[in-house]
Amino acid sequence: MNVGVSTSSPLPPPSDTSVVTSTFSTVDYVVFILLLVLSLAIGLYHACRGWGQHTIGQLLMADRKMTCFPVALSLLATFQSAVAILGVPSEIYQFGTQYWFLGISYFLGLLIPAHVFIPVFYRLHLTSAYEYLELRFNKAVRVCGTVTFIFQMVIYMGVVLYAPSLALNAVTGFDLWLSVLTLGIVCTVYTALGGLKAVIWTDVFQTLVMFLGQLSVIIVGSAKVGGLGHVWDVASQHGRISGIELDPDPFVRHTFWTLAFGGVFMMLSLYGVNQAQVQRYLSSHTEKAAVLSCYAVFPCQQVVLCMGCLIGLVMFAYYQEYPMSTQQAQAAPDQFVLYFVMDLLKGLPGLPGLFVACLFSGSLSTISSAFNSLATVTMEDLIRPWFPQFSEVQATMLSRILAFGYGLLCLGMAYISSHLGPVLQAAISIFGMVGGPLLGLFCLGMFFPCANPPGAIVGLLAGLIMAFWIGIGSIVTSMGSSMAPSHPNGSSISLPSNLTTVTMTTLMPSTTLSKPAGLQHLYSLSYLWYSAHNSTTVIVVGLIVSLLTGGMRGRTLNPRTIYPVLPKLLALLPMSFQKRLHCRSCSQDLSMDTAMFPEKMSNGMLRGSRDKEAMAVPEEGSTHQASSPTFILQETSL
Repeated sequence: MNVGVSTSSPLPPPSDTSVVTSTFSTVDYVVFILLLVLSLAIGLYHACRGWGQHTIGQLLMADRKMTCFPVALSLLATFQSAVAILGVPSEIYQFGTQYWFLGISYFLGLLIPAHVFIPVFYRLHLTSAYEYLELRFNKAVRVCGTVTFIFQMVIYMGVVLYAPSLALNAVTGFDLWLSVLTLGIVCTVYTALGGLKAVIWTDVFQTLVMFLGQLSVIIVGSAKVGGLGHVWDVASQHGRISGIELDPDPFVRHTFWTLAFGGVFMMLSLYGVNQAQVQRYLSSHTEKAAVLSCYAVFPCQQVVLCMGCLIGLVMFAYYQEYPMSTQQAQAAPDQFVLYFVMDLLKGLPGLPGLFVACLFSGSLSTISSAFNSLATVTMEDLIRPWFPQFSEVQATMLSRILAFGYGLLCLGMAYISSHLGPVLQAAISIFGMVGGPLLGLFCLGMFFPCANPPGAIVGLLAGLIMAFWIGIGSIVTSMGSSMAPSHPNGSSISLPSNLTTVTMTTLMPSTTLSKPAGLQHLYSLSYLWYSAHNSTTVIVVGLIVSLLTGGMRGRTLNPRTIYPVLPKLLALLPMSFQKRLHCRSCSQDLSMDTAMFPEKMSNGMLRGSRDKEAMAVPEEGSTHQASSPTFILQETSL
């Protein structure tokens, strides 16, 4: 799901930032360095443990022995980035608590992966999510999906390393490139040497640091302004406590429907089909543990969302009593929260360092997930299928080299990001643009048995074209009107910061005074509907092309790659309706088969037992010819 950086203008270059006296004390530096040392130590521990005996399965999949607790916290850490920590409070401070309704989307956004995607992926015993595309379609579709994912992540990972470091430099005077190099090197070392197990356990530690950092801001801030009750009263008096906005217009930036249902698709694009999350599900020791880890993320996400919103409300109440500095009043929105925290926590040694450690924990967890997932898909989807002769030792070494290579590439992308200027916004947005089409590709294969490889490839291309057209059009339009006054309902640029689904908007969205028309109106589509719109494009175009090219006629279809949507839905109906529909579908199929194949009826070759055993998962490797779907899956020998 997209997480947007709350910036109304491109991030300024380091040379343009004002010189700010650092509020960091020796204790703050010690706290920050401890975060890096402990993260590195956890990674090196798992790297040295059993050194020389590591297999490719241990390195990439943690030997598929992880339990529910660490996997759940790792899923959460990947979801919670540094830019989300900075962006959510800014959104609440500027526009109120309407954004809080996004938490409703977490229910379906995690329930569907737990009961649809995880069972299918886990029972296929995958390593890369894109292996599924080859099992369902063919190798060409798998390569297309893999290349799309790599493009998405390579563009994204350098920016997510650079942007928080730049904001920190502008506010605290923390050296920009020292922080970038330190983060990049530490993350690369423990990810490459320790593999997925090291990444998951460092995520657990970093998640705790993020909780402590945000909690300290809430406690100190609310204490200074008179308690959380007073914070809520002040926000309510100034109109920052939002009601339920039921406007169904998809071009309104935030409404109940946009947040509650548009957010579901963005959740699915990450928690359903994104390699970084799927890899964690598949590292679980059982399918039940994978499902439970997905369930466990739900309350944790709600807590994280509440903490971000409370920081925004505390910040609002704080600045009703204490004057804002000139520097902060002129600061970019992504720096706004940092100014508040440094102002709030000054004179409390260790706490500013804890919050900076909280920010860098978000960056470390997000970037390490990117490195590990990129190394995995490169190895499993692009190298091993073409070079199957690699030994276990060679494959393990090559995987480590790939992780190191992606770490160096991340540093290079961070350097490029520092010179992008206005293009930086488009570069970050690419992450959100690609997530929707990939979700559509997996849904096309999993829910529509008639979809074929040509339909999948053409549908993916159509979805990407639509995504870039609307996404970049929105950015260009917003940049062109950046000097116009803002309007609270304006569509903002969604600038994703990590693999997750918390979405931010610009603190000061740029819109024109007149209501847009034509293509300009299309470009003002709420960013929360991007994933739904783009994934639907893939499915519709893919189905049309599949039907025009003969569907799956003449091709084998692995039934384990299909999720039986209709039988599952019918199972929710009362038993009387199920029996009536069951008998009707059986009698219709029987009459049709009798008319078409009378000789087979006479020979007793038509297999008409349509009971629940027909929907059982078949033995591994079994395939059948694709046929027209009925209420109950059947196989007919033609």
